[in-house]
This record gives sequence, structure tokens and C-alpha cells, in this order.
Amino acid sequence: MIELNKENFEQEVLKSEGYVLVDYWSPSCEPCKALMPHVHEYENTYGDKIKFASLDITIARRLAISQKVLGLPVIAIYKDGEKIDSVVADDANPKSVEGMLKKYY
Repeated sequence: MIELNKENFEQEVLKSEGYVLVDYWSPSCEPCKALMPHVHEYENTYGDKIKFASLDITIARRLAISQKVLGLPVIAIYKDGEKIDSVVADDANPKSVEGMLKKYY
């Protein structure tokens, strides 16, 4: 899992070729923290074809807003730098995240 920040987001996500999953979270978001172990588990299964990364929005709030992340949790899939899919808030659960991953795997 790549830890994203303002300095590496563009390189690791927007300029990356292929699929990148970004887990947007914050330390105060309990649903985010509950989802995180599942996302790490999915990296073991899908990590050979999809790059996994996470962004703590408390250290990059403007960056998160620029990516239209207005609530948490958000799990987004990017392909060749473009956001193509995401699960948000109440829809962000282990089953929906894995379903989204299977579409692009």
C-alpha cells in the first residue's frame, strides 16, 4: 500500500499507467478504519494488476477536494490517471469494494 501525499499523488495516481485504487480516509473516520483491513487484504488478491494506495485527507484536504472527495470513506479506481469508478460513504463496504475491484481485475 503506497502512502500518498501532496508530493507523490500526481506521480503515483494521475501519471500512473493502468489501474490504481485510492483509499481516501482520515484518522477520525471510524468506517474508514473498519474498511482498511479489508482493503489491505484485497491488495494481496488483486495487487498484481491494480496498484493500491491510500491518502489521509487530513494532510491533503485540498487535494482530496480537487478529486471530488467530499465525504468519507471513498474508495476510488483510476485508470491511466482518470477516475473511472468509486464507492462512497454508506456504499463503501467490503462487498462493494471487492465487487468494484472484480470489474477491473
